[in-house]
Amino acid sequence: MELLRRGARRLVGSRSAHSSPGSGVAVAGPDAVEVGSRWLRVGDGYAATLAVTGYPAEVGAGWLEPLLSYPGRLDVALHIDPISPAVAAKRLRKQQGRLESTRNSSAEKGKLDDPETEAAAADAADMAFALARGESKLFRVGLYLTVHAVTEEDLDAEVSEVRSLASSLLLDAQPASWRSVQGWTSTLPLGVDLLGMRRTLDTPALAASFPFTSPDLPTADPSPHAPLTGRLYGGNASSNGLVLFDRWSQDNYNSVVLATSGAGKSYLTKLEALRSLYPDPHRPAPEGEVPVQVFVIDPEDEYQRLAEAVGGAYLHLGAPGVRLNPFDLPPGAQKIPDALTRRSLFVHTLLAVMFGESLTPQEAAVLDRAVTAAYASVGITADRRTWSRPAPVLADLEAALVADSADGGDPAGAELAARLTPYVSGSFSGLFDGPTTTAPDGHLVAISLRDLPDELKSVGTLIALDAVWRRVLDPHHRCRRLVIVDEAWLLMRQPEAARFLYRLAKTARKYWAGLAFVSQDAGDVLSSDLGTAIVSNAATQVLMRQAAQAIDAIADAFRLSDGERAYLLAAGIGEALLIAGLYRVAFHALASDEEDELITTNPEFLAGIPADDEDGLEP
Repeated sequence: MELLRRGARRLVGSRSAHSSPGSGVAVAGPDAVEVGSRWLRVGDGYAATLAVTGYPAEVGAGWLEPLLSYPGRLDVALHIDPISPAVAAKRLRKQQGRLESTRNSSAEKGKLDDPETEAAAADAADMAFALARGESKLFRVGLYLTVHAVTEEDLDAEVSEVRSLASSLLLDAQPASWRSVQGWTSTLPLGVDLLGMRRTLDTPALAASFPFTSPDLPTADPSPHAPLTGRLYGGNASSNGLVLFDRWSQDNYNSVVLATSGAGKSYLTKLEALRSLYPDPHRPAPEGEVPVQVFVIDPEDEYQRLAEAVGGAYLHLGAPGVRLNPFDLPPGAQKIPDALTRRSLFVHTLLAVMFGESLTPQEAAVLDRAVTAAYASVGITADRRTWSRPAPVLADLEAALVADSADGGDPAGAELAARLTPYVSGSFSGLFDGPTTTAPDGHLVAISLRDLPDELKSVGTLIALDAVWRRVLDPHHRCRRLVIVDEAWLLMRQPEAARFLYRLAKTARKYWAGLAFVSQDAGDVLSSDLGTAIVSNAATQVLMRQAAQAIDAIADAFRLSDGERAYLLAAGIGEALLIAGLYRVAFHALASDEEDELITTNPEFLAGIPADDEDGLEP
């Protein structure tokens, strides 16, 4: 097995065609190769190969990244051959025997303990135990570096730079003297190792050699045999490595994504949602379940193709006959002592958002009595045994308010009832004129708000988020849940809705849920105390391209350096800065062709999808 970085495109000089008679196959290669003791002249340039003969005792994640991101022309080849467990165990026993013999000989001669021998003995013992338990395997690994330059003088300088860089990594890189052709060939994408200068590495050390982890981010488990966890976010912007990140290993599972329109925030969010459904070999889910249940509040129908492709549920809130009753009690309400009280409090929040202002104390008192009366009208009381009965609807609340104000009662009830008329029997009644039609349940549930009029966007977002949260509170079904609120500024415009979102952000972790807050109005979010609090309660923060008008507020809130500030102002589509506590890494989103087809909103691509093939899966 071979890992090659930039090897396939490092042949220099003009191209010439070499082919066997009748084959018709042309092979690109240099015109000529001049061989020296420590260098090759390949076409119009020079190359020299270094073989790594000494390695550090311990390595961390992404330890080869400085070599892989070297600014000059450098080919890095890693040749890997697995060793069978039986042979590995035999060799370890011999090695332990040699080390123990060396220690005994030194002790008999009265010599002091050799630290290197002691460390090697301890490492061999640990490796033997890991191999016996099946936690690790052994591999023979060869690491070779080929340096390129235009002139022989430049080559000497580049070789010195690379050897110094290797020394800083505690690697001993030696020139392949008198074997320059074999060294150069070993770093070509041919899969052959003609140098044969190998070192035995175990699985964790070899895994850390691959550019699949970022040293800029913390690992969930720093132990040497811990498996790599997390989801691929993209490529590291400052190196050739990849950024893997696990939101479920953070202090809380919330995240915030702030970007201008068109910066790629929805693309990145959809990519994470899709990859959250992929099986996790290190955290297997029960049979028939997915690792993470994903809920999406979708304001613009951007998640429909994705939901249909993965067999998820998609609700068009606001379409004829599609309703979510805000009076519904959560599943398993009998096991939640204050479930009815929570529903009453949510109705207060809902009416405040409907009316666009907070209720007065007098209105709140009247509403509280009316909510209790509305539930009682359908047989739901403080007795938990009644909580399984069908819930009331908004018309029942209106009737309770009218009854409360009748016969000399509080006039505030009649005024509230009058203000509810558009939602009960008027223009906005389609959203509230009956019980829930479709329960939001499935491994991926997207609730669309596109069919709602602008006047109901905030109300619809709140109702959809509340319906999702009732599923999160279900005590009968515990699993990781990711709740995505796209275009969250729709809720942040309403103080009561913003407070509701803040409460969810504070309590999400208790229910093994993460709230993903996605917004394009970073300035408006950070200008309010609740918005700042929501951002502060997100352990994962992703910043994408920012407008010049909002960069000052962003820089102050996230304590950006001048370089990070400039990066966000000039960031391209899909480029982002990931912040996790004290750790920061810049990356660009990466998606496969299949993933891109499901999540892209490119108008040119979408225009090419046939009308009868809305999910885009057919050619």
